[in-house]
Amino acid sequence: MSQLPTVSVVIPVYNAAKTLRRCLESVAAQTHPPVEVLVVDDGSTDGSRAVAASAGVRVLAQPVNGGVSAARNAGVAASTGEVVFFVDSDVALAPDAIGNALAVLADDPRCGCVYGVYAPTPLIDDGPVERYRVLHLHSALTRAVGPVDTAVFALAAVPRAVLRELGPFDENLRSAEDDEYSERLLTGYRIRLTDTVVGWHDEADRLLPLLGEQYRRAQLLPWSLRNRYRRRGLALNPTVGVLAAGLTVLTLPAAFLGPYGPAVPAACLALFTAADPPLVALLRRSGGTGFCVQALGVHLLVNVALITGAVVGLVRATLDPSFGPSSRTAARPLDSTKGR
Repeated sequence: MSQLPTVSVVIPVYNAAKTLRRCLESVAAQTHPPVEVLVVDDGSTDGSRAVAASAGVRVLAQPVNGGVSAARNAGVAASTGEVVFFVDSDVALAPDAIGNALAVLADDPRCGCVYGVYAPTPLIDDGPVERYRVLHLHSALTRAVGPVDTAVFALAAVPRAVLRELGPFDENLRSAEDDEYSERLLTGYRIRLTDTVVGWHDEADRLLPLLGEQYRRAQLLPWSLRNRYRRRGLALNPTVGVLAAGLTVLTLPAAFLGPYGPAVPAACLALFTAADPPLVALLRRSGGTGFCVQALGVHLLVNVALITGAVVGLVRATLDPSFGPSSRTAARPLDSTKGR
């Protein structure tokens, strides 16, 4: 049996003192221990850096908050392992996550990235909004297990040789960097999503922060859609559901136009609810009918935030040529490590 490759764990961190300790404890408990753990502190203003230092891991302090792409690039450049395992600071890994990721890479030499799924319970349970969001992501990811066209780097393993060949993450992107890098991966490699790599995720636990996050991320949807709508792209929200959510809001004034007016938004709402039966079933099983209804209300607002953000993103792209992905004329080397 050939020796397994060495692994460097890279954790980008920005104001994650609440979850970072649990993340680091999960990395320390891996059945296949990494040769190094690098926490890249991206200009945190809370106690994140102190938490990392107390865990005895290597801490790289970014001079300014440059975003997750810049943090990951700094971590890769400073690391030495033959495989880089990216884990977000709000994720705690199952003990066999790294070992199982390496097994997938070993089985498929052309696999350029393998990543995992979120558990159906939050890392830290702070209420129904967070429970809804974690269940939503769990449902979408577990249904897509297998070969996919979209990578997610929140809990993902990538061979260093692949990172060197494809170059760094686009530092102009503070979100949607997954989709941009997925396009590069697909030029010569396969991407796999596996349910043998599992992590507990901490999500937004209040409605307004959740909607704000979705709104901001959706502004880059014009550049994400090409990847998300590939045959095996990772679509977290069915298109019919997104459109039905928008129509539900747009047709609300019809409810005041005579006795049959309410039927129009009601029909749109029914279509929205019917667009994702597995999610509805999971919500009901997890928390009962009351929780399911409440969660679908939040889900509706999330979809409306996505639509609003996408529209704003199109306007910004029209007015600001610097908004969106960086134009790439030549690949830049990600690190100076040779022959690893």
